[in-house]
Amino acid sequence: MKPLVILGPTGAGKSAIALEIAEKYGARIVSMDAMAVYRGMDIGTAKATAAERARVPHYGLDLRNPDEPFTAMDFRELADAVEGPKILCGGTTFYFRAWIQGIVPAPVGDPALRAELEKLEDPWIELQKVDPVLSARLHPNDRVRILRGLEVFLIGGRPLSELHAEDPKLRRDAEVVWVDREDLYEAIDARVLKMMAAGYLEEVQALRAAGYGPQHKPMLSLGYKHLSAFLDGSIDLAEAVRRTQTESRNFARKQRSFLRSWGLTPGADPWAAAARAFGHDDEGTVVDTA
Repeated sequence: MKPLVILGPTGAGKSAIALEIAEKYGARIVSMDAMAVYRGMDIGTAKATAAERARVPHYGLDLRNPDEPFTAMDFRELADAVEGPKILCGGTTFYFRAWIQGIVPAPVGDPALRAELEKLEDPWIELQKVDPVLSARLHPNDRVRILRGLEVFLIGGRPLSELHAEDPKLRRDAEVVWVDREDLYEAIDARVLKMMAAGYLEEVQALRAAGYGPQHKPMLSLGYKHLSAFLDGSIDLAEAVRRTQTESRNFARKQRSFLRSWGLTPGADPWAAAARAFGHDDEGTVVDTA
């Protein structure tokens, strides 16, 4: 028996498939969504509902407040602690890479240095000077990863891309499947509208009322930052929704690019992968995997 990993872009239907497979095989679901670990961020992360959690044990949900850190190492330790048949499901590719490869030994962050880097008008230009390989991989607006690249270089004196290149890529034995859909972008747009109808804006309002804002990284994710911009009066609600849809589609493109870079292809049968992972055939009977 080995873990089943269900990857795919946002809005592809990964969670629904994982839930059905987990019910059949008595498996546990480990959320591989970096934002679902935060309390109060439910609608915008499409977090598993109470009813779904009652059907199948879920791990990796509601572990931190939005002002508390949760790292890829935390995820790796969490996933490893879950015993028995398990399904790692989600779209946070960094968590997947950390779990299946290991963690690059990069320097611990320095809050004072990060505060100084935050003042840079165009940190991507600065990153080009010290780590051109990493800067070529990152979008100029990917401020979080750009600042981390600068921080690593200034603390340790070596480019982060160089550390990545030394990563031994220790892979685990797992069944990995890419779930996708042809009408993904239309589905993403519809999903955002459904989230709005379910109270997405009210969720953001509640988080802000609790004291969480742009100084907290989770509040800069996808729709949370755009709905916050609406609440601040800088854009109207229609524009906030439009930007959330656009950014979600762009995020899905990046996720697909990552999966292709790993040699994965969409369309594999997750049920067949589950049968291989958990040592059962399609009828749920044990098969010889020796």
